[in-house]
Amino acid sequence: MKEEKTLNETGRTEQAPAHVHQHGHGHHHHMHGDSEKNIATAFFLNAFFVVVEVVGGLFTNSIAILSDALHDFGDCLSLGFAWFMQRKSKQSRDANYTYGYKRYSLLGSLFLSAILTVSSIFIFVEATKRILHPEAINATGMIWISILGILFNGGAALGVHRGTSLNERAVYLHIMEDVLGWIAVLIASVVMKFTDWPWIDPVLSIGISIWVLYNVFGNFHSIFRVLLQGAPDDISIADLKKDIEAVKGVESIHDFHIWSLDGESNVMSIHVVTEDEDTLSIKKAILHVIHEYNVEHVTMEFEKPGIDCLTSCDGCHEHEHEHEFAE
Repeated sequence: MKEEKTLNETGRTEQAPAHVHQHGHGHHHHMHGDSEKNIATAFFLNAFFVVVEVVGGLFTNSIAILSDALHDFGDCLSLGFAWFMQRKSKQSRDANYTYGYKRYSLLGSLFLSAILTVSSIFIFVEATKRILHPEAINATGMIWISILGILFNGGAALGVHRGTSLNERAVYLHIMEDVLGWIAVLIASVVMKFTDWPWIDPVLSIGISIWVLYNVFGNFHSIFRVLLQGAPDDISIADLKKDIEAVKGVESIHDFHIWSLDGESNVMSIHVVTEDEDTLSIKKAILHVIHEYNVEHVTMEFEKPGIDCLTSCDGCHEHEHEHEFAE
């Protein structure tokens, strides 16, 4: 039986069966923002602006403003769901979810991205109709409302624009759609106050919709890459393998897997082939390497050269073929 050294409770080394996986926990080499707090701030700012829009719409008797208030109320529901999912993702692991609930934040991001896709297509279609059939706009009233819209939604966007989670990215795109929409309304209102160009508002809206859709599809790509357990985009797999193989005592590695739980927390498993009996020192050196690559959790198994890997996997077969080819 293959053997490897572990530390017992007294701190002394003792032999342990090699089929028992060793686990190492690294830490992020960069700090993540408080995602839950950022999304909550965006939610409350958006909710407050809905109240402002309702009051403003009733005071000015503007159906357009009241309609946008209804749209922003829908935004609040979406942001509330994203906030709940982000909060849920912090729940500790248990018997049902042994890796924890981190991927719940992906559900919030997926939901928001879907809502953004539908709303952007809707705006695109409605803006096209406005180009074909222009409608008069109360320019002066819309200037003031758009300024408030920029201030409130801009404040919410500032809270999440540096977020690193996919959920925050989706929230940011959701809010930026509103920010850019109000900027477009402000520009169009100022222009139409002095000219007779009613088409400028829908043209700007179409441009914003295209920008949002482009970014949403990028977010979809990142979400599904995580759900399908693709390798993290921000890690060079070739460099990581090279650095691990450069650790003193490591002859080769195989059965190498790396994936992300939520786009931020990365996990890795690996088989290390070595003749060195001091596997604990090798493990520490490897943990130091992967720490620099933003891997939070790693499972390592040590094997002796020439001993068949007991794991049935493509990685092991590739390793065996490499040895056959070398001979």
